[in-house]
Amino acid sequence: MQNEHIESIAGLLKTMSHPIRLKILCLLQDREMTVGDLRTEVKTTNANVSQHLSILRNQGIISFRKDANFIYNSINDPRILKLIQNLRSLFCEESKG
Repeated sequence: MQNEHIESIAGLLKTMSHPIRLKILCLLQDREMTVGDLRTEVKTTNANVSQHLSILRNQGIISFRKDANFIYNSINDPRILKLIQNLRSLFCEESKG
């Protein structure tokens, strides 16, 4: 890997490594969700969820779409989706043996 790739990947992983942001990404891997949906699952304030979503958006990890009064968030980068799926497979699923 070239140094610029390493720096970019390290920054991406640093952004994702916050527990709330990681939980948000785990939730978004299955479907798009609003701030209110995420707040209920993460059990924090709307402002806190919005702050974490903003950080993820600024890194290009997630995107959003507006539909009437609702903003739906989703994972923007298929590589992130695959990474989250791999993390879940490696660390969250019961071993089969």
